[in-house]
Amino acid sequence: MHRASINEGSTQAETNQNTTTPSVTNCTNPASAVCEILQIQQNISKLYLVHRLDNATSGCLLLAKSKAAAAILSEQFARRTVTKYYFALSDKKPKKKQGKVQGVMKKSRGGSYMLGQSLPNMNNSAFAVTFFFTQSSSNGRRLFYLKPITGKTHQIRVALKALGSPILGDNRYKGTVSDRLYLHSHLLGFEYLGEKVCVTCLPETGEYFNTALFDTLQSPEDKPWPNYTLPNERTTQDKKI
Repeated sequence: MHRASINEGSTQAETNQNTTTPSVTNCTNPASAVCEILQIQQNISKLYLVHRLDNATSGCLLLAKSKAAAAILSEQFARRTVTKYYFALSDKKPKKKQGKVQGVMKKSRGGSYMLGQSLPNMNNSAFAVTFFFTQSSSNGRRLFYLKPITGKTHQIRVALKALGSPILGDNRYKGTVSDRLYLHSHLLGFEYLGEKVCVTCLPETGEYFNTALFDTLQSPEDKPWPNYTLPNERTTQDKKI
């Protein structure tokens, strides 16, 4: 397995709205702006964004240099074979310390979403599943280790709000006002041309994303995550058998 740990200074890893970047022409579309910035910095004619983040979320991004590579990588996301781990901070106590948040993502007002209570529905493309563990942090804050099974817009932010622990700095979902949204894409694991690749990065912005917190971090890969398959994928597998 190829493993890489990339800091914020690397243009391949973390995005942050406060980072000084070259001027771009498409600033109204954050995803396109990221690609354009990296194309300039890396002197690459064209990049394809395979894994995107909410505008305020920092962390690992996955970009491809060709349409063929993008198709190979995108297929892994579609089949949910890519490993994704996030962490987040909240200053509100969750309803439970570990477990699963699931439900149907429903559009709300002003571009927000809400989580509708629902049993797993193999025919509902809006069904979202997020597993999590927590640990206590300083000054009453709580650190969340998060493993989203699906990849819906605002999925993790809505999941933590449903737990009663909106993310620190998440103004949209009634989190306590802070200097940033404390949600970070920490790890991406995938395969490319027969090689397993694992990329991690730590944030370098945020008053509470600091050395004291990082010293307490556990590897998310070592957590006892349950094996889980979405109901529609179970049905497909059963048909193959």
